[in-house]
Amino acid sequence: MRKLGLILLALLVTCSFAFAGGASETQAVAVTAAPVTTQTTATDTSASTTTDVPEESHIGIVTGTVSQSEDDPLMKAVTFTIANGAEPESLDPSQIQGVPEHRIFEALFEGLVAVDPQTADGVPGVAESWDVSDDGLTYTFHLREDAVWSDGVPITADDVVYSWLRELAPETASPYAWFPAMFIAGATEYNAGEVGPEAVQIRAVDDHTFEMTLIGPLPYVIGALCHYSFGIVPQHAIEKYGQAWTQPENFVGNGPFVLTEHVPQDRIVCEKNPLYWDAENVALDEVVFLASDDTATNYNMYVSGEVDWNTSIDLNNFDQISMRTDYQVAPQLSTYYYTINVTEPPFDDPLVRKAVSYAIDREELVYSVTRAGQIPCWGIVPEMAGYEPLEESDIGGSLYDPDYARELLAQAGYPNGIGFPTVSILYNTDDAHRQIAEFIQQQLKDNLNINVELENQEWATYLANRNAGNFQIARAGWVGDYQDPNTFLDMFITGAGMNGGKYSNPEYDALINQAARMPAGEERMATLKAAEDILINQDQAIIPLYFYVSQNMIDTNKWGGWYPNTMDYHPVKNIYLK
Repeated sequence: MRKLGLILLALLVTCSFAFAGGASETQAVAVTAAPVTTQTTATDTSASTTTDVPEESHIGIVTGTVSQSEDDPLMKAVTFTIANGAEPESLDPSQIQGVPEHRIFEALFEGLVAVDPQTADGVPGVAESWDVSDDGLTYTFHLREDAVWSDGVPITADDVVYSWLRELAPETASPYAWFPAMFIAGATEYNAGEVGPEAVQIRAVDDHTFEMTLIGPLPYVIGALCHYSFGIVPQHAIEKYGQAWTQPENFVGNGPFVLTEHVPQDRIVCEKNPLYWDAENVALDEVVFLASDDTATNYNMYVSGEVDWNTSIDLNNFDQISMRTDYQVAPQLSTYYYTINVTEPPFDDPLVRKAVSYAIDREELVYSVTRAGQIPCWGIVPEMAGYEPLEESDIGGSLYDPDYARELLAQAGYPNGIGFPTVSILYNTDDAHRQIAEFIQQQLKDNLNINVELENQEWATYLANRNAGNFQIARAGWVGDYQDPNTFLDMFITGAGMNGGKYSNPEYDALINQAARMPAGEERMATLKAAEDILINQDQAIIPLYFYVSQNMIDTNKWGGWYPNTMDYHPVKNIYLK
């Protein structure tokens, strides 16, 4: 009956698309088992919301505003306000790693490749076109001659070379440097400090021609280039202002908007960039990103009209929210999981890690806690074209078996949990993450007699500790950076920036590296599936819980240019007041 209920819930959510006035999307779940086929680019979903902001700090912001222009009283100035979630770690693309930061990045910067708002595929950005060599290894990009920085300085291929080398430089300590290193020949060695920057296979052919050589014929590279780790930054501003270059008074960008105000823990204000190459197609005059980790406050601001796009959902009001026509829910290429520090007792024993995984009733979690059509999962990779989700292999495909979990824990030396130390689950401040952690806490107590303490931290602190491995168990979420299983798997190779659990298996690394050099096809997919089997069924390095659906609140009868897509990408460049 429970499975029937989940199916009916998924059908209800799917049917809601037809009555939602158009697009449908949301924050932290994935509601369909249908194959996902769009190419995409994104990042860590760990901050559905974050950052403590008093509700009263937002008083005075007018959203969805249409005001008279000072230059032309007949022209209307439009402000679009977003409850963005986390206070960003940084505005420097080399120092960010979260979804809230990604939304801001898309407003302030543009890479060689931009995002199609409907499909999330890669489309021309600063590069107006590109060519690919016959062997699929070398890409030549042709930059727009009318692309300039917001201070009027022309953007050249040398800016791209500078930006990518800066991202990869060991001294930059970028949390996402591992990502471009998985694509560009020589980049891994440079990032590791083994060779100099001249070994990285990128070059400026001339002012408007940029060339890169890949490690293999990677079929997903164009979608990946949308990612902020491939962003282009202003060398002249960085050299002039140093770390202060992202302050509003010093800021130089190349996106559809420019930074005009940043009040930490409160708001970021961006105004339309008149020098952007496609400015005539940017409809908004101002975008305001509000920082708040209080989902109830965000919901109240949305209902009162202070916010135009609410990127988080208040589970305490979910029954009411789910009945609204402006509640947007859609399939999302992303996974909610718990990562484990596999180097420290007691979780250095795979038997213990497996026991914890089998002790969690994922079906009950999505049925009674998250409740938005999420799909319980065993593996980390969602279903997509040519790739089926991983199945459990020890006990015939079951996702939940507390008896087997107790047996495994006993084999590890802790019969009925006797002698097992109290352990901690780390999560970033958010009511939904808290409720999930409380559910897991109770499951481990009831099924394994394990005591669990919960620890919540604000976004930046949580990320720093998770990336450094300062945890036992930590929540995590991942939105695919492109439409390929590799985006969910390469972050667990030895030493990868997102591998905070410090998992290391040479066999796993070899399979991931092998797949990166294989042409597209069934053999490559089988290689990736073998790697995922090692990661989960053999080593249980992480504990996947469910595949997301995206959840947002926005009135698509009022706002155009906001479309559902599997990446939950909605560039503000494309949004307009109807």
